[in-house]
Formats: sequence, structure tokens, C-alpha cells
Amino acid sequence: MEVKFKIAAEEDIEGIIKLCNACFNENTSLEYAKRIYNENKNDPNQIYVIGILNDEIVTHAKINIIPTIYEDMNVYAILNHVCVKEELRREHIGTKLLDYCFKIAKDNNCKCVELWSKNFRIPAHSLYHSYGFEVMDAKFFTKDVEY
Repeated sequence: MEVKFKIAAEEDIEGIIKLCNACFNENTSLEYAKRIYNENKNDPNQIYVIGILNDEIVTHAKINIIPTIYEDMNVYAILNHVCVKEELRREHIGTKLLDYCFKIAKDNNCKCVELWSKNFRIPAHSLYHSYGFEVMDAKFFTKDVEY
């Protein structure tokens, strides 16, 4: 099974949203996704990676490259919305996706790669552990901005 990996373009947004809505139980509209993509498509630090099999997007990850002024942190990357089409899991596609993402991180001189994963994604956590990710001694906090 040969999945072709590449950095996504605008014509890939519909397939990304279809996959991510299914994998994450989300309901992002295509119009919203296209608008946000187009507003940010010239930012070299926001990278959408996809894997294609038989002309269908079957895997995805969003990479955020974060340069900092802090010497210890330096430049790092955060991955989110890492997913593989459900019926293709356990075919090592997730490992190949992470390999591709780490190449991008290395090309951008990242010191490390972090990722976010929701608690219900237990099979994904197994992939991350087997790839060498470690759970940080931290909590992920969030608070809505009130308007």
C-alpha cells in the first residue's frame, strides 16, 4: 500500500475536512475551512500534510512551526489533527505520516515536536508512544475568549 505524502493545497481542503470531521467527531464546514486556509496560506509556519491513496486523502496532520526567542525552546513544532482513515489504521500509515512530519520539522530546524491528542483517541496514543513520544509532565489548559 503506497500512500503519497505531500503538503496540502487549496484543492485538498474538502478531503481534509471530510477526513477530520469523521476522525474527530467534528462538524467543520467546507466554507469555513477554505476561508481560514486562504487567510493563512502564505504563512510558512502553518503546514497541512496529507497522504493520498487511490486519489483519496486518507491521512492528515497540521504542523505549526513555532520560532521563539527562548534559547532552550528554540524552534519547535506542534502537530494537531493527526489522523488516518479508520479502515486503514494498523497499516503503518500513521508511522509514515509522522516520518514525513519529522522531515519537515528537521528541515525547519525544530528542536522537538509536540502534539495534541484528545483523551478518547486511545489507538492514536499507542502510535505516538511506539513512535517515541512521551507524555509531558503538564496539563493542557484552555479557556474561551469572551466577546
